[in-house]
Amino acid sequence: MEQRVGTAESPLAPAGHASRRNWSEPIAFLIMVAALVVAPMYVYPLFVMQALCFALFACAFNLLIGYGGLLSFGHALYFGWASYLSAHSAKVWGFPPELAILTGTLTACVFGIIAGSLAIRRQGIYFAMITLALAQMMFFFALQAKFTGGEDGIQAVPRGTLFGAINLADEKNMYITVVAIFLLGFLLIYRIIHSPFGEVLKAIRENEARAISLGYKTDRYKLMAFVLSAALAGLAGATKAIVLQIASLTDVDWPMSGEVVLMALVGGLGTVFGPVAGAFIVIAMQNYLAQVGQWVTVIQGAIFVICVLAFRRGVIGELAHYLRIKL
Repeated sequence: MEQRVGTAESPLAPAGHASRRNWSEPIAFLIMVAALVVAPMYVYPLFVMQALCFALFACAFNLLIGYGGLLSFGHALYFGWASYLSAHSAKVWGFPPELAILTGTLTACVFGIIAGSLAIRRQGIYFAMITLALAQMMFFFALQAKFTGGEDGIQAVPRGTLFGAINLADEKNMYITVVAIFLLGFLLIYRIIHSPFGEVLKAIRENEARAISLGYKTDRYKLMAFVLSAALAGLAGATKAIVLQIASLTDVDWPMSGEVVLMALVGGLGTVFGPVAGAFIVIAMQNYLAQVGQWVTVIQGAIFVICVLAFRRGVIGELAHYLRIKL
């Protein structure tokens, strides 16, 4: 009789292979944290902070599409409006940064409940088009509303004092705060993915009809995933408004929704660390290729095509596949 050696995750997989998979994510996380600690010594801190905000945005989007199988073309709605409310509450209402960020996050959560309740009634391209339509509707509202500043946006947003003790005007304090927010958001997403709720999401992504036959109310799970993704995208947008001290129409326009799709695809859909890598790649291109003007969009498009054709799993996805580990 043939003896099989393996694990519960894969009965045919060697035990050493499973061990590498189990340790790969914690090791990758420690490497990421170490890189963030030393990054200000070699890279402009404001660039890293901006990239971390978009990395959290991309991770939130990846939670929805990579694990829930729901493609949203309107995630700029939650990112942008959280940015507006965070900036407005800090500048006009005089909120401290923690309350300003919380205000933006709750705003995105409310929008997520409303938009998600409407969108999950449809599937596939119809779901995507509903999210895009809602986002564009709110974009035109932002364009006309007085408190958003129209095309000028909300500028000179004060960073304030965190918890009444930490002056965020200090670049070092601001950097530590952004890293802490990113890591908390990242770990929350990681916990969601590896929870029973996350397993049900994956089951819905793979075969929704079968999940329904097993007794799961899939609409509730999809709505919850949508709201969580929107809230975390809002956390990223609200933090970005405090970091860069500006909220503008760029944050809520449809190209922003396209950029987060690009970040997730370049890094690797359905991977934990892929969106982080994708966000840093895209933001680096935008910053270091700024001198070429409008050609940045063309270059981004070319890279997107190359990734789709040559790296279908994304940068991190291909690396994980090559090393036979889980990232």
